[in-house]
Amino acid sequence: LFGPELETTIVVRASAAMIVWLSPKLSNFQDEHPQTVIKLETSLWQNELEKHPVDVEILLAAQTQSDLRMVKLSDERIVPVCGLQTSKQIQDPADLIHLDAIHVLGFDDHWARYLSANDLPMDKMSLRIVVDTSVAACELAAAENGSAIMFERFAQQAIAAGRPIKIVGDPVANGQSHYVVQRNSGSTEKRATKAFCEWLATCF
Repeated sequence: LFGPELETTIVVRASAAMIVWLSPKLSNFQDEHPQTVIKLETSLWQNELEKHPVDVEILLAAQTQSDLRMVKLSDERIVPVCGLQTSKQIQDPADLIHLDAIHVLGFDDHWARYLSANDLPMDKMSLRIVVDTSVAACELAAAENGSAIMFERFAQQAIAAGRPIKIVGDPVANGQSHYVVQRNSGSTEKRATKAFCEWLATCF
């Protein structure tokens, strides 16, 4: 065993994009809670029988969600992004129709919602690439493979981290929010989890 014995471990499940978004902020929590191990798991396409027990889950759900266990972190907006070279072709939202569209599984309405908000037809789009994470969609856009619709906060994070993408349209509300749910029962984990959830709320 190397290093000091740590007090407790909390398991946090979130989307890959949310984990990437949290990564530059996480050291602040670790500095304040040096005896806590944070285990991050992605929530990609797991059904209920496959899920391992977790202490904290960060969920994306409709803003009309009524589950009292879910504490809202933020409402979300979506934006179109593309690579820096491709972005030179975009003067207004109508120009997006001429690009190959990158589709993210699980976010089936993002393109339709964005185009509808700008009075543009969905049937003119060419859905040429399909991926299963927003992280992959961002990388494909950065590599000049077309345009993707993603959450504004994730796009801003990618740009801040140096990814060669650009937001090429105004944000549109998509009726969804991120929530946090505390799921554990052990007293030690409960204390650590409560501290993590309180810290998490300050990040949004």
